[in-house]
Amino acid sequence: MKKTLVVYYSWSNGNTKKIAEQLTAALGADLERLEPQTPYSGSYNDVVDQGQREVEEGYLPPLKPLTHNPADYDLIAAGTPTWWYTMAPCMRSFLQSQDWTGRTVVPFMTNGGWPGHVIADMSSLCKAGKVILPLEVQFDSNGGAKQITPQNEVDAWVRAVCQEAGK
Repeated sequence: MKKTLVVYYSWSNGNTKKIAEQLTAALGADLERLEPQTPYSGSYNDVVDQGQREVEEGYLPPLKPLTHNPADYDLIAAGTPTWWYTMAPCMRSFLQSQDWTGRTVVPFMTNGGWPGHVIADMSSLCKAGKVILPLEVQFDSNGGAKQITPQNEVDAWVRAVCQEAGK
């Protein structure tokens, strides 16, 4: 069995958190939520504007210390919402800060209908590892929490990740 950690960033509706928690429960894995040292604040639109600036500038927000050491894990599932066609800056900070050599990475993302190039971007930051079983989960395009991707597709992915982890 592979020692498994699920790492995610989620901000507004908890869509990425929902998928991360489902995978964690099935795997019996450890769970880590990424949090910026300076939390996002203001209205939804304020944060959207800030997020766009951060993505365009390649900003890597400093993260609060993690409670789990990713180097202690064989398989890491990493989940992020889509921010301006790529991963959220917090996830980029995390992925760029790790040595992926010899580890398996399972990237997953949530989106409101515009998946962009999130999985490709995540995979490129983890190329020293083995990137497998990527998942894109669509939620409604109004920024809500209604899942569009059929749950049976998510369930099949969870089963595949469990099999990979030896669970």
